[in-house]
Amino acid sequence: MNDFKQTLTENSYSRQEELTFWDCDRNKRVRVAALLSKMATFAGYDYDARGLTHEKLYAMREVFLLSRVALRVHACPRARDVLTITTMENGVRGAHMRRVYEMVDQTGRLCVSAKSDWILVDPETRKILRPDAFTAKPLTTCGREIDCPEPKKIVLPHEGLEDLGVRRVVWSDLDGNGHLYSGNYGDIVWDSLPADLQGRVPREFCLNYSREATLGQELRLAGFREGETYRMEGLGPEGACFTALCVF
Repeated sequence: MNDFKQTLTENSYSRQEELTFWDCDRNKRVRVAALLSKMATFAGYDYDARGLTHEKLYAMREVFLLSRVALRVHACPRARDVLTITTMENGVRGAHMRRVYEMVDQTGRLCVSAKSDWILVDPETRKILRPDAFTAKPLTTCGREIDCPEPKKIVLPHEGLEDLGVRRVVWSDLDGNGHLYSGNYGDIVWDSLPADLQGRVPREFCLNYSREATLGQELRLAGFREGETYRMEGLGPEGACFTALCVF
């Protein structure tokens, strides 16, 4: 693997990554699942580079869970493209700690921009903590505007929904926390889209992570199409596990 450079500043972390064949779909274009995975991964890279590993934060009983994401695809990256991915903290809104991203190709073209909301949780009690309870480091704010929609609550109508069947959470879905990995939701959504939309590149994509899904749980999927948008939800035994919005 190529040894790509990484850069750490007071409020940013950047690293180059080459998109692999696995990151991309049958048309060799990056999958939304891969973009979601890189968002989660780079948040970890940032804090790792500052000495705040997952293990250290866990011992402090201050860990992050992803709550909402929104991304905009300006120019769809393809297999073997080398992207410089930069992530920055962006302050606090209500109960959420915010983080933003930009993915730029080797020509300097902005390919993907994204925003995310995270909640702070005590990993032992699972209690949600206020952002001001975070003691590991001072939170910083991004100094520039990110060209991307704001993460928002996604709601489906009560009528006119398509029944998209059931998706069982299987072993390969799980991450090191024992629940459905945040990136895998992108594949669940795309596997369930109408066939004519699956091969298209989304202009925007938003996702709400509402409840953790664990091994063996069944998610009942429902969808709603309206013009160039498609909304989807996955209902678990205790209510919505996720909701998604695809804009083409």
